[in-house]
Parts: sequence; structure tokens; C-alpha cells
Amino acid sequence: QVQLVESGGGLVQAGGSLRLSCAASGRTISSYTMGWFRQAPGKEREFVVAIRWSGGSIRYVDAVKGRFTISRDNAKNTVYLQMDSLKPEDTAVYYCAARRYSGSTPFKGEYDYWGQGTQVTVSS
Repeated sequence: QVQLVESGGGLVQAGGSLRLSCAASGRTISSYTMGWFRQAPGKEREFVVAIRWSGGSIRYVDAVKGRFTISRDNAKNTVYLQMDSLKPEDTAVYYCAARRYSGSTPFKGEYDYWGQGTQVTVSS
């Protein structure tokens, strides 16, 4: 079992930045694909970005390309999401997810473990 705990969310003005962290425990995630998803009120949970265990094969949703950056520190069992140039439409609960198998898939059904989420609110 893997437990994931997100942190770093908050309220920020448009154009600002936030850095989310996802700390894993219970098992090392060094071989897992890690992803970030988000869910806005009344909407489906959507894919944001994923990264393979090696740090490669990074996939971003078009809406965040050039603004968000995912990284991971396998020694710390932690994944990060740097979010810059935030927009009001980025407002959502952000979830960290872990996948036992390789491949930075955007499909939420292919992830095995989920965190509880952290709220990000971007004001205009």
C-alpha cells in the first residue's frame, strides 16, 4: 500500500505561483509513475501531468504546458508540481496519484493510489 499526502495548496492571485508537494509513504515510489489530476466544482477529475519513475516521459495537458512543471525526488519519496502564471481556471482540488506500472498515462482509472487532495484557488 502507498499513502499519498498532498500539501502546498492555497489562495493566490492570477499570475502568481504555487508549489504542490506529494509525499508518499508505505512503500518507495521510485518505480512508480506519478501523476497530478485536478477537479473543479461540478466537473470531472481531469489529468494535469504525469512523470515516469526515471523522471522522463513527462506528459502535460495542453492547458498547463509552459506554466506547470512536474519533478520528483525519489530519495525523498516526493513529487512536486510547480505552478506558475496561474489563472482563475486553474482553480480546483489537486490530487496526486501513483501507478505501479510504467507509462505516463492520462487515464485516472489506471492509477492505483490517490491522495486526499489539496485546494488551489486562483483569484482574478
